[in-house]
Amino acid sequence: MSKKVLIVEDEQRIRELISDYFLAQKWIVCEAADGSEGLYTFEVEMPDLVILDLMMPEMDGWELCRRIRLRSEVPIIILTAMSGDERQIQGYELGADDYVTKPFSPKVLVSKAEVLMRRIDGQLIADSEIQVGFGVRLNTRNRKLEYGEESIELTPKEYGVLQLFMRNRGIVLSRDHILSSIWGGEYEGDVRVVDTHIKKLRGKMGPAAECVRTVFGVGYTYEDKR
Repeated sequence: MSKKVLIVEDEQRIRELISDYFLAQKWIVCEAADGSEGLYTFEVEMPDLVILDLMMPEMDGWELCRRIRLRSEVPIIILTAMSGDERQIQGYELGADDYVTKPFSPKVLVSKAEVLMRRIDGQLIADSEIQVGFGVRLNTRNRKLEYGEESIELTPKEYGVLQLFMRNRGIVLSRDHILSSIWGGEYEGDVRVVDTHIKKLRGKMGPAAECVRTVFGVGYTYEDKR
């Protein structure tokens, strides 16, 4: 089955050059010209790999990498004109899997992507499953909750919220924190949108729904219950 790559790069010439090389290797290619478009395309297309530039309008690559990592463990390759150990360390700390400095060979970039995907595919299936509680599992590959023979699809926001809980088990998260982490700092809507999404998420979690506890006047916390 063909792999899907999302290329987020504001320079059209570079974006199209990378796309041509991936298409030649039978990848499905999605493109975005800035960080905001990249985040939207990521949520809609659910790619197997993301390649993103750091210096972009609307939302830079650092912020895009951070937001993607809150939602997914998808492999990320950072593409940048900046060099230096500190920059690379910062990228890895944000959750990037590899780092390519411009100028670069598109052929080498595709090779890096192929090697990275083989490594990911070679991991145990268990690595892509998170135990939620009471026999409910979160499959990070297809973003679905699995319980027995049942498989329940999550929306991008529901998946992001649940991932946030999984990373912060036992920690009380305020509505503002959840809103900022998943919807982004530029969101200007009502904070109660968090309550609405968590209510829907609980409805899909089956017996594990009771793991998500409301902390009156503050927000929510996730309690490990097996």
